[in-house]
Amino acid sequence: MDPPPSTFTRATPDFPSPRADTSQLVLTWVGHSTFLIQIGGLNILTDPVWSERASPLRFVGPKRWVAPGIHFDALPPIDVVMLSHDHYDHLDSATVHRLADCYPEARWLSPLRLGRFLRSRGADAVTEMDWWEELTMHDVRFACTPAQHHSARGIRDRRRSLWCSWTIVSKTHRVFFAGDTGYFPDFGAIGERYGPFDACLMPIGGYLPRDYMRFVHMNPAEAVRAFRDLNAASKPQRPPVFVPMHWGTFKLTDEAMDEPPALLEAEWRKVGAPAKDLWLLMHGETRRMQPQTGGTIDQSFRR
Repeated sequence: MDPPPSTFTRATPDFPSPRADTSQLVLTWVGHSTFLIQIGGLNILTDPVWSERASPLRFVGPKRWVAPGIHFDALPPIDVVMLSHDHYDHLDSATVHRLADCYPEARWLSPLRLGRFLRSRGADAVTEMDWWEELTMHDVRFACTPAQHHSARGIRDRRRSLWCSWTIVSKTHRVFFAGDTGYFPDFGAIGERYGPFDACLMPIGGYLPRDYMRFVHMNPAEAVRAFRDLNAASKPQRPPVFVPMHWGTFKLTDEAMDEPPALLEAEWRKVGAPAKDLWLLMHGETRRMQPQTGGTIDQSFRR
């Protein structure tokens, strides 16, 4: 049974504005898969959704349980909008219009065949990328990486556009954003090429019923397994943090709204991972990470 929406505690955002220092990594959870990531002096939004429903219609479809953790008008200047795929809980037409109007110089990064959708809603600087393609902006490198999912906004466009995850690398930090995905073998390959990561933003909700959802959404145990795969090949100075997402915002599947974080915490204890490395954020909560001792990191990617 679902708890009342009041169960989900909101935090007051505490992100630096207009920008964080280039040496800092700052994460603020807006809700679901929407984050404000401040890295390398850039302000990046992931899968931005500020609408009341994750739906093509305003009066029906999954309704937001918790208001966005950052009021839209309180956003800092947005430099990059990073998209994982075209499902309504990740790509919201009204939000695209608003962002394009307010931040006309923002760079939009998307998987293949989403450019036309974005440009028709006002986005100007759009870069479509295939898996393993890379782009550098202001000394920050972006890599489009694989995911196991699908795409569709209607009954006739299934799998016509690509879906992906993303890696972001600055001079001091590396972040993995999983997008929306089931568990699959390539997490290890992503980690070998782009790790060691400082933070991995991992989906943990939308997993029931398992006969279907296991192909497109991870449950918490699979998300922990994927996190361990991502970081298995690396020996970082500082252990990476696991940042859960894709839960507690829209009622999409059969599990209770508060079940994913409870199962995640149990699985985290089961594998013996340190509690301090699990960043279970409240909606609107901001967390900061300073650079590791030793200054800059190697920005080259292994082939």
